[in-house]
Amino acid sequence: MSALINVNELKELMGQPNLKVLDASITFQIPSESEKIKDKWIPGALRFDYDNDFCLHDSPLPHMMPKEASFNESAKQLGLNNDDLIVVYDNSGTLAAPRAWWMFKAMGHENVRILNGGLPAWIDAGFDVCEQLSTPHTLGNFSGVLSKSAFLDAASVLDHANSRSANIIDARSKARFLGQVPEPRQGLRSGHIPSSLCLPFQDLIENNQIKSPEALTSIVASLSLDSDKSTIFSCGSGVTACIVLLAAYESGYQNLSVYDGSWTEWGADTSLPIEC
Repeated sequence: MSALINVNELKELMGQPNLKVLDASITFQIPSESEKIKDKWIPGALRFDYDNDFCLHDSPLPHMMPKEASFNESAKQLGLNNDDLIVVYDNSGTLAAPRAWWMFKAMGHENVRILNGGLPAWIDAGFDVCEQLSTPHTLGNFSGVLSKSAFLDAASVLDHANSRSANIIDARSKARFLGQVPEPRQGLRSGHIPSSLCLPFQDLIENNQIKSPEALTSIVASLSLDSDKSTIFSCGSGVTACIVLLAAYESGYQNLSVYDGSWTEWGADTSLPIEC
């Protein structure tokens, strides 16, 4: 089943009691991102904030995946249930929502979809918006189990890079990957993880939407990945890596992981090797 749902499909589902629509927008300006839509939401949407709530609060790195118990508690507070159909979207198109989708998948919640095109597509379709988010009325019963392989740390990625035991894909631009331009975050080295490949997330998006399944399959196939190996996705801070992971997922690849610290961690740690 596709991870994506279009605005017409979501409109048909509105009003179902087990539907939860989550706004997973972020304030950070992603490279090449157009201006965000502000102060408008899909009616009934709840706020899924992975910068301040669904995150590892004691980490110096941004929006790291929280521990299992913390995620479950935040999900319960948001009124989420194990039998809910969860649809995530963002206010930029389809940039931040894939990260939220992957977080739920990592917790074992399979009934989660991404609204392709997000809020811009919803508005372009002429559907109603509201001026405030909804708030949960009751506690949910969400109780996921975090997969140990869904999010990896630097040590694991280094082991895979040294042994070439996994495909490693970088979602940043080619210029950043090759160290031809400075990183947008100050203090980070330029370059990429040794043995990694570059697939800029922008190549997978057209008019704020994820490209067709046929286009995704063709783009991912061009990397000539070793299908017998797991595949690790990295980017600047673990957000746009999930767009490329989504493309691989839609193309039928399995054993997928995100390097959660991504270049924010790797580029700052001089003990970790880089290539240009």
